[in-house]
Amino acid sequence: MGDKLGQIKVTVIKGRRLVIRDFKTSDPYVILKLGNQTAKTKVINSCLNPVWNEEFCFTISEPAEVLKLEVFDKDHFKADDEMGTAYLSLQPLVAAARLRTILGVASEGTTLRKVIPNKDNCLAIDSSISWVNGEVVQDVWLRLCDVESGDIELKIKLSDLSCVVPASA
Repeated sequence: MGDKLGQIKVTVIKGRRLVIRDFKTSDPYVILKLGNQTAKTKVINSCLNPVWNEEFCFTISEPAEVLKLEVFDKDHFKADDEMGTAYLSLQPLVAAARLRTILGVASEGTTLRKVIPNKDNCLAIDSSISWVNGEVVQDVWLRLCDVESGDIELKIKLSDLSCVVPASA
């Protein structure tokens, strides 16, 4: 891992049209991986269109890494079933943040960059990177790979502010 760039906050907002892995439904959760850092959402029982709205903080380093998602169906008496994977390069987010600094953009809501679906990401639709409330923010819908259907919505914020990590219960 190279030089530390700062913190990112990843909000797993929701999923849509996830695949059925149990009888007529699934119990999905998401695992996020960035380098050697990992985070996991709560399980949403019996739902193919779950809403998580959970935020996780990661340290991002140079060169900008790839955020990986794995979606699983929680099972109690056997191994959890895979429901798809997705990935997103964070390089466009980092490049947009650098461009904002160089150009001195400070206007609220300014779109810094558009990212289109291609082989370097799992974007379901075009994604915008904007300057919002003093942070560089990317809204994304990621298409899950290796499954019939499923998308996950994320909001990613690159910030110099330190993340507040909740204490363990």
